[in-house]
Amino acid sequence: MQPYRGIDLLDIESQLTDDERQVRDTVRDFVEAEAMPAVVPHFREGTFPLELVPRMGELGLFGAHLEGYSCAGLGPVAYGLVMQELERADSGYRSFASVQSSLAMTAIYEFGTEEHRERYLPDMAAGRVLGAFGLTEADHGSDPAGMETHAVETSDGFTLNGGKMWITNAGIADVVVVWAKLGDAIRGFLVDTTLPGVRREDIHNKLSMRMSVTSALLLEDVRVGEDALLPGTRGLGSALACLNAARYSIVWGVCGAAADCLHTAIEYTKEREQFGRPLASFQLVQQKLADMATSLSKAQLLALQLGRLKGASTLHWSHVSMAKYSNTLAALEIARTSRDLLGAAGITDDLPPMRHAMNLETVHTYEGTQHMHQLILGRHLTGINAIS
Repeated sequence: MQPYRGIDLLDIESQLTDDERQVRDTVRDFVEAEAMPAVVPHFREGTFPLELVPRMGELGLFGAHLEGYSCAGLGPVAYGLVMQELERADSGYRSFASVQSSLAMTAIYEFGTEEHRERYLPDMAAGRVLGAFGLTEADHGSDPAGMETHAVETSDGFTLNGGKMWITNAGIADVVVVWAKLGDAIRGFLVDTTLPGVRREDIHNKLSMRMSVTSALLLEDVRVGEDALLPGTRGLGSALACLNAARYSIVWGVCGAAADCLHTAIEYTKEREQFGRPLASFQLVQQKLADMATSLSKAQLLALQLGRLKGASTLHWSHVSMAKYSNTLAALEIARTSRDLLGAAGITDDLPPMRHAMNLETVHTYEGTQHMHQLILGRHLTGINAIS
């Protein structure tokens, strides 16, 4: 197959700055040379290539959207392009970097003290300290406000009890931003995973996101100091602000997975012959390729527009909800259709569409299901809350 050089039917390239192109090309080179070769063996084993973490830190991929504290300070579009290239290799890479950056580091940056920022962010940017974000609970997925994890104030800090579920990076994290009820308010706490009472149980029977370390996080009488509280957190809205940052990275990331699938389908159908001619010469095949290319182009434009709005500080939460469910659904359909065009070869891990399709089943669901984002957008359109 011909090497990947991007799929850009609408000349989105012309809308990028030189700096944005340079960032994308740097990450693309890393993905081609180092990230992609690690995907199949780690996906098979259900592990993440931790040996690449220092290299990712060296490239400035962690906390790349933040200013100062050894972070790259990239603009929103450049940051989105980073996520796009990482997810082109595998959703596990983008998820790892997004949780480290958009969730854990953003929570510390936005809601922590200056001491917190100085203590954690430089080491997290370098990949020396890994973070996770403990919000979801087993019985409270789409309704995080119903969380049961709670904190009790003590004479020298707080005691935390509860459990979190489906927490990306928790099994390898050094610190977790744990959201817990303190009285009637939801607050964020920095919890060192080596503390007594902290227990992590990795989830091994996943058919999707196998390169992503996903775990249950259990807290039993975990004692933390007063400085564990992120003082800027004020209710569930603080956690949701971090989630919106992570959803923005998904909007871009899934375009990378979809582009990888479409590139594979185009190249395969041009080379594979049936009835004495290439598959790509058949009308129904070309129809599917055309529909996928159109869908990808719309997703890419939506991601770019969100990036420009974010750069202008005019991005609204409804924009993020619209793009999250729309782009993930488009990418999932592209992955499924690409797999179909590959025939029997498409069910092996020699080619990436089925792996992307399995991953995207999760990406379409986590950080807000399609239904929840449709209801969020519906509330914005009508002013009526239909969620509860």
